[in-house]
Amino acid sequence: MKILAIESSCDETAAAVVEDGRRVLSNVVASQIEIHRRFGGVVPEIASRNHTLAIDNVVAQALEESGCGKAEIDAVAVTYGAGLLGALLVGVNYAKALAYAWKKPLYAVSHVRGHLAANYIDSDLEPPYLCLLASGGHTALLQVRDYEDVVPLGKSGDDAAGEAFDKVARVLGLPYPGGPEIQKLAKEGKAVYKMPIPVFKSGETARFSYSGLKTFVINLVHGMEQRGETIPRADIAASFQECAVEQLFLGTRHAAESTGARTVAIAGGVSANERLRARLDEWGESTGRRICYPKLRYCTDNAAMIGAAAYFLIRSGAESAGFGLDAKATVAL
Repeated sequence: MKILAIESSCDETAAAVVEDGRRVLSNVVASQIEIHRRFGGVVPEIASRNHTLAIDNVVAQALEESGCGKAEIDAVAVTYGAGLLGALLVGVNYAKALAYAWKKPLYAVSHVRGHLAANYIDSDLEPPYLCLLASGGHTALLQVRDYEDVVPLGKSGDDAAGEAFDKVARVLGLPYPGGPEIQKLAKEGKAVYKMPIPVFKSGETARFSYSGLKTFVINLVHGMEQRGETIPRADIAASFQECAVEQLFLGTRHAAESTGARTVAIAGGVSANERLRARLDEWGESTGRRICYPKLRYCTDNAAMIGAAAYFLIRSGAESAGFGLDAKATVAL
C-alpha cells in the first residue's frame, strides 16, 4: 500500500510517499526556519502564507522522487491536528482537493500519532511498548498496547519540553530553534546550577512540568543582568539541559517500572537530543530494556511519519475521513 502524506502543522511544509507503513519512497520537507528565526519563533500567519506558497511544489517533488503517479497511490493522508490552525488548514484543504480530484480515500492523522509512528520507519518495532513523546507542543508518556490502542500515562501540566528549550534559548540570546543551539552551547559548559525537577512518588501517575524550570532560568539571567554580571551562558545551558533531560528520564523510568515495560521508544523533536539518548541508553543497558529512536530526520516534523501512521490506521479498519474533514488546533491523541 502506497500512501501520499501531507504535513503542515507548524513551520514545515512536508510531503512523502510511504509504502506499507515502514518504507519511505520519498520525504520532502520545506523548512521555514530561516524565515521565523528573525522573529525568535514561529509567527502563525507567516507560517500559513508560506505553506500556501510551498505545498504544491513539495507534493510534486515527493511524487517525482518516489517514482509514483496518481495511479500508484492508494490513499492520501494528512495531519488534521494538533498544531497551528491556519497552517493545518493549508494541508487539510490541499489533501481534500487532491483526494477528490484523484478519487482516492482520504485519511486524517493526528500529529501525535505521527510522531509515534516515526519509530516504525525502517524498524521492526511492534507494540506493546512505552513511548516518551517530547516535542515543542507535547510532552507525554504513552502506553502503546497495539498500533491503534494507545493509553496516556502522564503529560506536562504546563509547558512542553521543546517549548522550554526554545524559550530558554531566546533568553540566552540563541537563535530559533532552541533545542540544537542549547545542545551545542551546553558542550562548552558545566551543569553547575541546581534547577527544579518534579519529584515522583510511588504509585503516582507520571507528570512533567517545565514552566518552573523555564522561569528559574529567566530569573537567573535577569538577576545577573541587573547586577551587571557576565552571564555564563554555556554553564546555564548545560545546567538547563541536564535538568530538562533528567526530568524526562525520571518520568520514563517511573512509567516503565510501573507498567513493567521492557521496550521504550522515544519520539518528537526532543528525541534528537544527544544527552537524552545517552541517559536512556545507559539505563537501557543497565536494566536490559530495549530503547528505540526514530532516525534523526524523522524526529522533527515530517510527512513520512504521517504516512506511516496512516498505514496502521487503515490496517485497523478505520473509515476514511471524507471531504467534510476540518483542521483542529488540539486533539486528544
